[in-house]
Amino acid sequence: MKRKKKRKLKKKPIFFLILMIILAIFLLCKCDKKSSDKGSNNIENNNVNEKKDDSKDKKVDSKKSLSLVMVGDVLIHEAVYKDALNSDGTYDFSSMFEYIGPIIKNYDLKYCNQESIIGGKNLGISGYPNFNSPDEIGEEVVNLGFNMVGLANNHAFDKGEKAINYSVNFWKKYDNVITAGSYLSSEDRNDLKVYEKNGIRYAFLAYTTGINGNSLSKDYLVNLYDKDKVKEDIEKVNSADVIIVAMHWGNEYTNEPTNSQREIASYLSSLGVDLIIGTHPHVVQPITYIGDTLVIYSLGNFISNQLVIGINPAIGLIVGLDITLEDDKVKFNIKEKELIFSYSDNSKNFKVVPFSKMNNDYLKNYKDVEKEYMNIVNKEL
Repeated sequence: MKRKKKRKLKKKPIFFLILMIILAIFLLCKCDKKSSDKGSNNIENNNVNEKKDDSKDKKVDSKKSLSLVMVGDVLIHEAVYKDALNSDGTYDFSSMFEYIGPIIKNYDLKYCNQESIIGGKNLGISGYPNFNSPDEIGEEVVNLGFNMVGLANNHAFDKGEKAINYSVNFWKKYDNVITAGSYLSSEDRNDLKVYEKNGIRYAFLAYTTGINGNSLSKDYLVNLYDKDKVKEDIEKVNSADVIIVAMHWGNEYTNEPTNSQREIASYLSSLGVDLIIGTHPHVVQPITYIGDTLVIYSLGNFISNQLVIGINPAIGLIVGLDITLEDDKVKFNIKEKELIFSYSDNSKNFKVVPFSKMNNDYLKNYKDVEKEYMNIVNKEL
């Protein structure tokens, strides 16, 4: 009896030992499963994060941008071209613009209005009131990098059809330069193009509200503003992401836009124009928005000899923009607004001076002048 009892006492701890081992194995397997599941979830989450990052990358890639810089009227009075005249009869305007190249060089598109027509020396180089500028000013404009040139203005027909034909052919020599506002034929005028840069499709149109009372021999020679014609033109280029219209309008020497300018701007905005670039007043006027349309009522003069009639027309404006396109929505970021001054010393030694390079030798009390004219530019923003 004692032996049997002894055996029973030995079996009990072995049974519990086996039970504990089984329980330990069970718990160990359960922990491993949780760890495995957790690891699996981590991998899954990483994949989700990677997908989100890819989505973000795609969103960034879908945003396109284009930069544009603008100046106003290239108005070559007699004193200006005589100051550029060399002894051999050629002209060199480069020293007049030495400060401008570094400011505009990094922009994709660079706009100016060629106010005084380049009509060929055979018609005689001349200043006010019937302008005809030497080829060299156009060559200098291109050397500076300007690649978007407006040709519709009140002086476009100063020398008639021959000058316009010469002018259009002059600019056509440069493959990288686009123009608008004057044409060689009806076919040329109606062949409105949509261009592309950095994945953004853009159109460039130009109109003037007058040509100094002259009558056109052929209507395609200069784009005179007409509501119906403008609407038709804009419909032709409505595949563009950005529609840019240069308007030569308003009253000279007034810093306040006229009612007519405001009405035209509102009309163009209603047609879907994204940017309106204004010239003709020869002085700066406000920048504003009408709906989503950015309106620069007047950039003033780029270069001229109008300092002789006062400081107002000697002050111009450089405006630089970033144009972005995202989800078919156009946005403008004005990243540069700088006043410029058409300096001359008694109608000699002409130089376009940005206010970032200004000193009292060029213009006394220039800080006060800058404040006054920037207030005009900004008052409707």
